[in-house]
Amino acid sequence: MARPIFVHETQSFNVPAERVFDAWLNPAQAARFLFASRTGNVMHCEIDPQVGGTFTVTDRRPNPDGDESFFEAQHRGTYVEIDRPRRLVFDFAVEPFSGSTTRVTIDIVPGASGGCELMLTHDLGEAEDAVHYVERTRRGWSAMLRQLEKVVGTRLWGFLRTPGTA
Repeated sequence: MARPIFVHETQSFNVPAERVFDAWLNPAQAARFLFASRTGNVMHCEIDPQVGGTFTVTDRRPNPDGDESFFEAQHRGTYVEIDRPRRLVFDFAVEPFSGSTTRVTIDIVPGASGGCELMLTHDLGEAEDAVHYVERTRRGWSAMLRQLEKVVGTRLWGFLRTPGTA
């Protein structure tokens, strides 16, 4: 019997937990870090921030075969748990790479001096090929969390609304 395969990443932030949590559910902020890659461009980011709600982040990436063409990757998820500002859980799939759904859990713990620590766990499941995605998945989440640190650390001008409000 196969065992589940997990990827764990942790990142500390010098901003309040609420600010880090809200960035995951705010399309304007999420598009700046969520599935954004060095060589791709996020073309679309739609988020319905409620339990049972979904998100879609579409990015355009160069084809890995070396020619000058591009393809679009669709990152899709369904929110399973939203407990602001402590926990966010979603089922997740990436097309065209995999049709199977995995689960991502984000726990955010307030820290000393107003900062927080984010712990991300990605359950890749028990499929035989899951082991082949561990390093790629770890590198992807690590890069996204470093970019998230830049996004939430940027001074915001104007109004910042809570996700899902008018």
